[in-house]
Amino acid sequence: MCRWLAYWGTPVLLDTILYRPTHSLIDQSLHSKLGVETTNGDGFGVGWYSAHNDTPALLRDVGPAWNNRNLRELADHVRSPLFFAHIRASTGTAVQQSNCHPFRYGRWMFMHNGAVEGFPVVRRDLTMLVAPGLYTNIEGTTDSEVMFYLALTYGLDEDPPGAVARMAGVVERVCREHGVEFPLQMTLALTDGERVWVFRYSSARASRSLFYSSRVDALRRLHPDLGFLQHVSGDTRLVVSEPLGDLPGAWNEVPENSYGVVQPGNDELHRFAPAAA
Repeated sequence: MCRWLAYWGTPVLLDTILYRPTHSLIDQSLHSKLGVETTNGDGFGVGWYSAHNDTPALLRDVGPAWNNRNLRELADHVRSPLFFAHIRASTGTAVQQSNCHPFRYGRWMFMHNGAVEGFPVVRRDLTMLVAPGLYTNIEGTTDSEVMFYLALTYGLDEDPPGAVARMAGVVERVCREHGVEFPLQMTLALTDGERVWVFRYSSARASRSLFYSSRVDALRRLHPDLGFLQHVSGDTRLVVSEPLGDLPGAWNEVPENSYGVVQPGNDELHRFAPAAA
């Protein structure tokens, strides 16, 4: 499957979160500890927002993240308060740029780790449920991109958690009509550039790993010697497929079948369940 991270908070260089941690996403591309595969080398992508553009910028490539010189160069120069980064291990679809995460539509970004079981069989049925005005924007062949456009179809602009719940509901319904017992496995993140929503769910109630960082003020008390913590706001957050290091007290598991909202002020954590579309 894949590994990803979402960063929200004080503007930092991409290098700070992508390369510097002990078990960084770059390290995970070769040595994942909690993923289905140890190596995630079927492409990568990063997305970020700037102060002068509501539409996120993307860099995606089909090669592995660990030796991409353009990514290494970019990381030392791009600073943002919101980053998405993703390393891919294909579940069967082609290794091509249009299949690399994050996906973008307008101000929205979306990335995913997981799979729609039996996707080759249900792909046509699911794709035909995408709104006609959105359909022509689908460039790749992944289940993840179809999930994103289904969420857009079911009201992502107005109600992100509800739209993802309706997307999950229709994926499960269509798959079960084709005899798939446990259709959906997903840990996903989406953002409009202001807030980040993260979801952990699977039909079999055995979801892929997902963690969020502890509050910065608590980490400062635990680790007063870490200089990095002195320069970020108290509500800065990371959400990751697996921890970026073994710092005691730094990481908390996202509960099974739940979603969280990272936003100014108080973050939120709620139960998640698919809904009828």
